[in-house]
Amino acid sequence: MSSKNWIEFPRVEGVTSRQAHADLPGGTFEREMGREGFFGPATHFYHRHAPTGWTSIEGALRPRAFDAAEAAEISSGPFGAAAILASQQCALTMWKCSAPMRRLARNADGDTLLFIHEGAGDLFCDFGHLAWRDGDYILLPRGTMWRMEPKPQAVILLIEAVDGAFKLSERGLLGPHAIFDPAALETPKLDEDFAAQADGEWRVEVKRRKQVSTIVFPFNPLDAAGWKGNLAPVKLNWRDIRPVISHRYHVPPSVHSTFVADRFVVCTFVPRPIETDPGALKVPFFHSNDDYDEAIFYHRGEFFSRDNIHPGMMTVHPSGITHGPHPKAFAAGAKAARKETDEVAVMIDSRDPFELAPQAEAHEDRAYADSWTEKPAAESSRRT
Repeated sequence: MSSKNWIEFPRVEGVTSRQAHADLPGGTFEREMGREGFFGPATHFYHRHAPTGWTSIEGALRPRAFDAAEAAEISSGPFGAAAILASQQCALTMWKCSAPMRRLARNADGDTLLFIHEGAGDLFCDFGHLAWRDGDYILLPRGTMWRMEPKPQAVILLIEAVDGAFKLSERGLLGPHAIFDPAALETPKLDEDFAAQADGEWRVEVKRRKQVSTIVFPFNPLDAAGWKGNLAPVKLNWRDIRPVISHRYHVPPSVHSTFVADRFVVCTFVPRPIETDPGALKVPFFHSNDDYDEAIFYHRGEFFSRDNIHPGMMTVHPSGITHGPHPKAFAAGAKAARKETDEVAVMIDSRDPFELAPQAEAHEDRAYADSWTEKPAAESSRRT
């Protein structure tokens, strides 16, 4: 029997709230210092000044922001696309696919997760044909042969689990149908579109150990007459995700986990009602990234805890620097100015540090770290 649910008695020192993320003592700012991505031991501090109220940050750990969509370059296939961010077991690429792929791609380095930022089209792979649109995730298992036909152009975020695999997140007490019903996952079909593919000579580009080899076939190797099994590409659109919410408590971002890999997790933020309890925080709480680097790709809408962030941008917050809402967003939360969010964003939290690629740095907003210098007014609330 597991011992993790034994009753614990956290130490309390000084003036605190009774419940995390709610009814903060007047004039204070809550900061969570925790381990294991909101699942390990944690302490909540109640500061007299905003934990992000710096006047400047210098050095490698400063928060970063760049226009990922602008960083995307046109490429005939995914392996020639622009790398933007990488850690030891997670690689992120922005790809602008402007014409049907004339070669097949196969990633032998790990699973590939596509997120369609812009566009619509068709995917053809070993398993059949799959139509896609903006907001779709498409999970391609390691070794899958595939190609895309955009209509007419697509901007795609590729997330690679280097030498690893993607799995679904744990649902726990919520049950297996929470967040999204597994029945919403779509798989490719051996339909008329699949059968109508062009034959003749085809080339397959295979990536292994970051090197690309080419295999030439005198026929189209996407010629399956049938298949059976429990390994296949799956598609999920953010519109099928039903987020976990609480009107009295701001839940941590980990509850929005969609896919998990060996040393990183992919979360999806989708529109939801904002907390209505008078004492509950209405924006993300200040927290220290003590085990994870955090990257967020903004797909659509207005991100409710950030200023001057538009769709197509990406932010990176390294471990070691406290982060949280921008001053204006914090003030709006204190006034309960908004009743719901309209954002859609993909968050990638990595246990290993991210490194920005030159293509990302070329489209960086270098003033991003200075956007917290305005001092927010403390969220006033009654202490119970």
